[in-house]
Amino acid sequence: MAAKLKIKKGDNVVVIAGRDKGKSGSVLQVNPTEMRVVVQGVNVAKRHTKARPGQPGGVVEKELPIHVSNVAHIDPKDNKPTRVGYKIVDGRKLRVAARSGEMIDR
Repeated sequence: MAAKLKIKKGDNVVVIAGRDKGKSGSVLQVNPTEMRVVVQGVNVAKRHTKARPGQPGGVVEKELPIHVSNVAHIDPKDNKPTRVGYKIVDGRKLRVAARSGEMIDR
């Protein structure tokens, strides 16, 4: 069963562990069944691809998934890593930064 993740597509995150520690970017894709996220510009690998109609062949750089425990949200107030909590506002459950209390949801 897939766990509920506090990270969604489009969120700004920073890598807190691993080879790309300190890099930040926005989340391009979330896979809750495998507990992994794809972050723009992080965990980049080169793939040799064959030419297809509409796509040239050659060496392509591609972002690979990273485990969700190795990334943290960026606090909108001071751009530092933060945990995420929830707050109910007007009957809606919204995500808030635990560090500053700022809303993460748009």
